[in-house]
Amino acid sequence: MELQDPKMNGALPADALGYRQEREGFLPSHPPAPGRKPIEFMDFEGKTSFGMSVFNLSNAIMGSGILGLAYAMAHTGVLFFLALLLCIALLSSYSIHLLLTCAGVVGIRAYEQLGQRALGPAGKVVVAAVICLHNVGAMSSYLFIIKSELPLVIGTFLDMDPEGGWFLKGNLLIIIVSVFIILPLALMRHLGYLGYTSGLSLTCMLFFLISVIYKKFQLGCAVGLNETAVESKNPQGLPIQGLNRSCEAQMFTVDSQMFYTVPIMAFAFVCHPEVLPIYTELCRPSKHRMQAVANVSIGAMFCMYGLTATFGYLTFYNSVEAEMLHMYSQQDLLILCVRLAVLLAVTLTVPVVLFPIRRALQQLLFPSRDFSWPRHVAIALILLVLVNVLVICVPTIRDIFGVIGSTSAPSLIFILPSIFYLRIVPSEVEPLYSWPKIQALCFGLLGVLFMAISLGFMFANWATGQSHVSGH
Repeated sequence: MELQDPKMNGALPADALGYRQEREGFLPSHPPAPGRKPIEFMDFEGKTSFGMSVFNLSNAIMGSGILGLAYAMAHTGVLFFLALLLCIALLSSYSIHLLLTCAGVVGIRAYEQLGQRALGPAGKVVVAAVICLHNVGAMSSYLFIIKSELPLVIGTFLDMDPEGGWFLKGNLLIIIVSVFIILPLALMRHLGYLGYTSGLSLTCMLFFLISVIYKKFQLGCAVGLNETAVESKNPQGLPIQGLNRSCEAQMFTVDSQMFYTVPIMAFAFVCHPEVLPIYTELCRPSKHRMQAVANVSIGAMFCMYGLTATFGYLTFYNSVEAEMLHMYSQQDLLILCVRLAVLLAVTLTVPVVLFPIRRALQQLLFPSRDFSWPRHVAIALILLVLVNVLVICVPTIRDIFGVIGSTSAPSLIFILPSIFYLRIVPSEVEPLYSWPKIQALCFGLLGVLFMAISLGFMFANWATGQSHVSGH
């Protein structure tokens, strides 16, 4: 089928005209060709407001990665870290631009269907597998925080040893949280319903940021002579201030651990599996409106990440651990409240992350089936059981960040959007040698290079035993 483009004298394929229409800010509205199945989600009327969409996407971006950014700064330096963080934020925004452009060309707002359109049935399988890999890793990191922090919070509240009672066992607590809090939220049919819980989650993380800044000015350099946080016995409960050469900020540094930092930062900005579901439910959807949602969300998270990493690093310097909350006193009332806030935030994020996994599995296994509550519930139950088993078996949160960030994050941010753009955007409009497609090609190659270098150095560190971090 060919449609006339009023801006050109000739006729363009429907995909090419759809691309021009999308460039002007709206999705193609022409009907499908005779005999073809109507394009998915085109008849779905989104009802989620701009603000709620920003909350949901920001909550998808914001996660447990924020706890590892001060550690990342310790191994790159303040200025180098902020420059890297800004670059990854800009690249994430550009990749969302590629993704939304492709969605506009073909009128599809499902990541898996874009994979099938670009690469055939194999592409659909690859995209679904990458989304499942990444989001299972994200859910695992969130539940790992619950496993490690909730016993400390309950033990401090009850003035008990965290190892003292059966109800203080981390493995048992994550099962209880999964069944009674995460599962009911994960059973929501539409992602837009979680806008309010996403807003609450972001409020908790804002409280975390404010507390980190306050603690920096209260504690100064909270590093003792043995390069660990030391508590004093004075009535005020302030830490002993000791002169230490590690209480000196590095603006630029490179070491073997630096190659963990880029995966941590990349993992912290991945929200791409949630972009198209949020786009589907957005009120008055258009590429420009959804891109604005993405830019606002990424910009807000960049500011929050940068401030948290900077003040966390300037509190503990090179002694900061991969999970920063472990560095503070367990008896501090403010830190106890921060732990509760972070636990609530990551708990409320898990259902948002679970939605794209379930959607990917449904697209892969039941592409033509109507909605079914038994299947909807069964997939959520199976995923939560799988993630709980994984969390019980994985010893450190940094390994989750590093491995998943080095594999699925480059695929979702760099490789897949660039492949989609090269394959889906019509050559009649953007030839292969055009500047936009050259940019997309370089973008994809950057992702491949990033994945190879990160995995290579990580495996080298594991082989030499240099990846061990005390206290984990």
